[in-house]
Amino acid sequence: MNIQLNRDNEFIEDFEQALESNESMSSWELFNMSYLAAKATVTPEFKGLTAPGHLPHMDFLPHQLECAQQVVEEMNGRGLLADEVGLGKTIEAGLILKEYMIRGLVTKALILVPASLVNQWVLELNQKFYIPAVSQGKRPVWDQDGIIVTSIDTAKRPPHRDIILDQSYDFVLIDEAHKLKNHKTKNYEFVRALKKKYCLLLTATPVQNRLSDIFNLVSILKPGYLGNYEDFTANFGKDRKNLFNDEYLKQLVQKVMVRNRREDTAVDWTKRKVETVWINFSEAELNTYNMLREISSQSSSFASITLTRELCSSREACYLSVKKMIDNNPGMALRQQFEEVLAEIEKLPHHAKAEKVVELIKNKDEKFIIFTEYRASQLYLQWYLQQHGISSVPFRGGFKRSKKDWMKQLFQNHAQVLIATEAGGEGINLQFCSNMINYDLPWNPMRLEQRIGRIHRFGQKEDVHIYNLAIKDTMEEQVLNLLYEKIQLFERVVGNLDAILAELEITDVENEINSIFLESQSEGEAKVKLENLSSVISFTQERHFQQKEGQDGNRESS
Repeated sequence: MNIQLNRDNEFIEDFEQALESNESMSSWELFNMSYLAAKATVTPEFKGLTAPGHLPHMDFLPHQLECAQQVVEEMNGRGLLADEVGLGKTIEAGLILKEYMIRGLVTKALILVPASLVNQWVLELNQKFYIPAVSQGKRPVWDQDGIIVTSIDTAKRPPHRDIILDQSYDFVLIDEAHKLKNHKTKNYEFVRALKKKYCLLLTATPVQNRLSDIFNLVSILKPGYLGNYEDFTANFGKDRKNLFNDEYLKQLVQKVMVRNRREDTAVDWTKRKVETVWINFSEAELNTYNMLREISSQSSSFASITLTRELCSSREACYLSVKKMIDNNPGMALRQQFEEVLAEIEKLPHHAKAEKVVELIKNKDEKFIIFTEYRASQLYLQWYLQQHGISSVPFRGGFKRSKKDWMKQLFQNHAQVLIATEAGGEGINLQFCSNMINYDLPWNPMRLEQRIGRIHRFGQKEDVHIYNLAIKDTMEEQVLNLLYEKIQLFERVVGNLDAILAELEITDVENEINSIFLESQSEGEAKVKLENLSSVISFTQERHFQQKEGQDGNRESS
């Protein structure tokens, strides 16, 4: 590095003249003001946080302050923030960024988040932290200083990619970082290639299926920290249970990861009040369901399970799927039987679930978020609620970012109901709403926790009411009774369920349940298999709980 020193002759001459004539260099008032200004902005030592003193309007929780201080003081600004859903990872990240900006160590930052959350991040950084963040426009200027928020999909596309990779960033942040766990993806390669001084990765699920997940994430933060992949697997294997059982590995990971759980924080959480709402199909609906179940049992296709699930959601969802299947497969087996099902669906009255939703919401001056698995059900519900004078807005993955923001604002300020598909289960914060209806229960319990985390999170002032709709004498009754109720997923926060499923080598609960229904010869067989699945999960869950109690007891006694 070449450093050029230039002699300022004019200053030296003025300085010598002032000394010879005994003149004052400047007034005492100006000198004192300059001194006080410098004193007010200087950080006398690197320990402790200065940012909270500049944000008196913010009430930080102890675990958030501890997290920020740990990242700044012990992790050198490179950390994996892995708090459970709703504990304020965004707050922690904003506090860390603000701290570095106050210290003069960050002037250029790149924040990569899901496209639907770009505007939300910009607003929070500006309003809560007074950080002048901007979202990329149609013509982004990547090579200038500033805090830019964009989606990783935009950043990795030409011509942006080459310009961004040519920059040197003081600070890089990636939200929903668990999506980078596969080192073979273009997203992983792009993030790994970014030139960055400080780096934060945010995710509520740092390890999902394999121990390599944590290896890949840590390698973005600190390349080589865990050695190369061959040495890592040789030392610790590929079983993610080692993350919790191997003390040396646990110590290594704790030096780069902060993970707070709800039960370990000082937050006085509002209650979850859960109510299962049982629904009876009308005679015509039940006959059509059994008819479809009988036909589906003769088919080994995965679609047959989907059709019965869709009929439990809405006539529209099931009708459209059957019609598409018939139209796209002229020579399909069981064509006549499926055409008869279509004819029966056309005769059905309004769906029993939709009627129950109106009964729950009607005449209540409260906001509700409704989750459904199917877009056709979403459209039907919006129309049906309108017929009963209930205002609603949709929210789904196909919307552009601006439309998602618009829907959220309409819900907050005008509409009574937000009807969301699974896209609403990730990222958006809806603390102003305290009522949720699970119109269709997901068969993956982790997705359920994401849904609940939209309203039962830090900042929620009211008790949260969760209504789970299930139709009797259908597969919904079996899944609700034998999976959710038995392992108490509604009352307990999911917490370590991801670890429990990995220990049982269950990578996807939904696929397990689909396989059970697909491979069972009768309803009774499916029921027994579901009972076995829930018993194994429940037993492992209880063992984990007892181990944790024992560890807590040992810490207290010591």
